[in-house]
Amino acid sequence: MKIKTDEITSVIKQEIEQFASQLEISEVGQVVEVGDGIARVYGLSKVMAGELLEFEGRGGTVMGQAMNLEHDTVGAVLYGESTGIREGDTVRATGRLLEVPVGEAMLGRVVDPLGNPIDGGPAIQTD
Repeated sequence: MKIKTDEITSVIKQEIEQFASQLEISEVGQVVEVGDGIARVYGLSKVMAGELLEFEGRGGTVMGQAMNLEHDTVGAVLYGESTGIREGDTVRATGRLLEVPVGEAMLGRVVDPLGNPIDGGPAIQTD
């Protein structure tokens, strides 16, 4: 098999031209304790009261809300299935406060604390 250096060079040049470096900075913590829909998180020193948190558990991502800000830890309410969240799981601060959409499409609908429909109806489209 013959190696064509001009092809390799062109591929490398193309990769370099398309390379885009983006730096993503996020505050990350770890679950210290979880039970009864409440999680205690270590490492989120700059989290705001009421801020949405993303818990990366075994069953997928679960959202939570920072409620009890202490010196070393944060107490958070979990909005979702908490059985997949375990000690040591990663938690990310989102920088967003809890928000729920409003509008005509919400009339008569049953939603969870995050505004997701739980009444078996179609997805809610609001602006």
